[in-house]
Amino acid sequence: MSFADADLPDGWRVWTDDDDGRSILVYRPDVFDSEQYPAPCLPTIYLTNGARNQRPGAGQYRTDEWHVTLFLEPEIEAESTTYDDRDAAVDAAVDVAARFAAGDVDYRAVYQVPREDYFAELDDLTGRSPDA
Repeated sequence: MSFADADLPDGWRVWTDDDDGRSILVYRPDVFDSEQYPAPCLPTIYLTNGARNQRPGAGQYRTDEWHVTLFLEPEIEAESTTYDDRDAAVDAAVDVAARFAAGDVDYRAVYQVPREDYFAELDDLTGRSPDA
């Protein structure tokens, strides 16, 4: 199953869909374009079967598990789940994208230091209430 086959929610785009199965989805690259907001703030979903170890280069080693990770910034991981096969991971990535686009992901909870302007933009784009 490829992301080309999946219906992504509004605002989400396939950034890469590699032959080895790894994929990257991005949210509203027209907004988080390094001009309005810094490019690292681009919400991103990674689908990979690389090792999840924290040591450098660990991700280059393929595993039998597939990981779906939503990042708000390179070091800010909002959600991460593991699946036994890629098809289940693709479905999960689409589900995470849909929940995010609907404002159902609590992105404030994963930050130690709030980024209020960024949160306000995400609230506006997703329709999420700041009090949710």
